[in-house]
Amino acid sequence: MKLLVVAATAQEAEAAGTPPGGHTVVSGVGRTNAAAATTLGLVAHGPFDAVISVGLAGTLPGSGLDIGDTIAADHCVYMEEGIQTPDGFRTMSDLGWPLGPFEGNAVPCGPDLVERLRPIVPMTRIATVATCSGTDGAAEAVVARTGCGAEAMEGAAVVHAAARLDVPGIEIRAISNTTGDRDAQIWDARRALQTLAETMPAVVDRLC
Repeated sequence: MKLLVVAATAQEAEAAGTPPGGHTVVSGVGRTNAAAATTLGLVAHGPFDAVISVGLAGTLPGSGLDIGDTIAADHCVYMEEGIQTPDGFRTMSDLGWPLGPFEGNAVPCGPDLVERLRPIVPMTRIATVATCSGTDGAAEAVVARTGCGAEAMEGAAVVHAAARLDVPGIEIRAISNTTGDRDAQIWDARRALQTLAETMPAVVDRLC
């Protein structure tokens, strides 16, 4: 299986490494960068059998995830796309303009990739946010809206862009920080990058 790895930063890309015969792209932070880099990588360096969005993430309230844990997504969930009404948040699907052939804002990861990795990496839903949760209220809102255990800024865009080109994708993250009030957050990016580096060889072995 030929893999395309997409990471937001050079540090995350270095920790993830490049699979044998594969290719790694440093996209830059955020959904627009991630979608564009994924599309360009698939077209310019393909064909590929699968795409992996990799990097760090923040653990959300109630997830039970600790700093240094590694997780994979069965679904990557857009946090913001939709409309906020007096009766609550509604997705683009609710409005009749679906983002794609999936339910609401939850972009499904490749089922075969999920099943291959499930024995070695815990699966959860990972939120893709445009604004990271720097208050307790913001973190709780992400959980209430998405049901996710962690948040990052690129995964749904990577997996979504890959799916548009008929390539399955999945998101893999190492927990680097807590979310919630910024002054009370706990961070250990170095530990998370080390965990990511230790996990990725087993991921590549399972997929290839």
